[in-house]
Amino acid sequence: MVDTQQLRIPATYMRGGTSKGVFFRLEDLPEPARQPGEARDALLLRVIGSPDPYGKHTDGMGGATSSTSKTVILSKSDKPGHDVDYLFGQVAIDKPFVDWSGNCGNLTAAVGSFAISNGLVDKERIPDNGICTVRIWQANIEKTIIAHVPISDGEVQEIGGFELDGVTFPAAEVKIDFIAPTGDAPVLPTGNVVDELEVPGFGRLQASFISAGIPTIFVNAADIGLEGTELQPAINDHVEWLQRLEVLRAHGGVAMGLFDRVEEAEQRQHTPKIAWVASPGDYVASSGREVAASDIDLNVRAMSMGKLHHAMMGTAAVAIATAAAIPGTLVNLAAGGGERDVVRFGHPSGTLRVGASASQVDGEWFVEKVSMSRSARVLMEGRVRVPPLF
Repeated sequence: MVDTQQLRIPATYMRGGTSKGVFFRLEDLPEPARQPGEARDALLLRVIGSPDPYGKHTDGMGGATSSTSKTVILSKSDKPGHDVDYLFGQVAIDKPFVDWSGNCGNLTAAVGSFAISNGLVDKERIPDNGICTVRIWQANIEKTIIAHVPISDGEVQEIGGFELDGVTFPAAEVKIDFIAPTGDAPVLPTGNVVDELEVPGFGRLQASFISAGIPTIFVNAADIGLEGTELQPAINDHVEWLQRLEVLRAHGGVAMGLFDRVEEAEQRQHTPKIAWVASPGDYVASSGREVAASDIDLNVRAMSMGKLHHAMMGTAAVAIATAAAIPGTLVNLAAGGGERDVVRFGHPSGTLRVGASASQVDGEWFVEKVSMSRSARVLMEGRVRVPPLF
């Protein structure tokens, strides 16, 4: 007899930064999906509504963009000095694929809030009022992140006046510290602040490869025929640009040691990222707000899952701040060069300020911490339903 009853799984739909996704406690998942593998991937694909050849996610919780096709699995951490284990799955829109290769920096802002509200943080660590410091183990990249979550009357405070470009309404500020985002590994995977990269259709380009936050390939906007002030339609409405930038991403991934062959990039959409930089320039953000060159240190545009991002990925912001702190990288030079520990950059939705602490040891650069402010809010909580899969 065919099972006609849907699975009902406890879940929370949350916005974190400029992204939103479906959050689960590991213990609430069906038994077959509590460990990595085909069952877990199949469940998350069905929750989001992928693969969807129509590109709409009509029959799922996804929003048919890289920023809204995300899933998070959280569990109480048994790692010393940590409260919660955070696993992020980026769900492809048009393919039956969940990419586990990297973190989502934006949704990180919601991890602490979810952990507190769902019993994953010991009660004695939660103040009645003030800030709760949530110690997060990011399981995808095996790194520590600290979230500073505001608490009011013993509960997570979500309402506030903090405004984040790319998010329509204000909310409470959540400060995030990405601790040693590359660990003991060097920030520059090739050892060079600038490399030469040969790419079909572009020729020979300069590129800076950064491994902090998320592996990112930075190029100069002018070198690839762009301005650095583009909004989404300028790229996403043109198939030829999407194809050319994907070729650039694939060749950069090989050059920084992430792939052996460019063909492998197709099966790893989430990493690396490709971004282009330019010196400060005036533009009108997607909200209609004017951004003046005097408001920013540089302009940056970045691709996510094959499309120009509507704002800036949190993990890419970590890479940008890190690169800006290292004299001689293309990001640093676009920002005016020299030493800096804070950078404010322009993106399609406005601006973002990020701080980074980096140092050079025996000729190699390392980053101790990258900090930024985001916000988070529960959009809906209850149970997500999917047809029987197991």
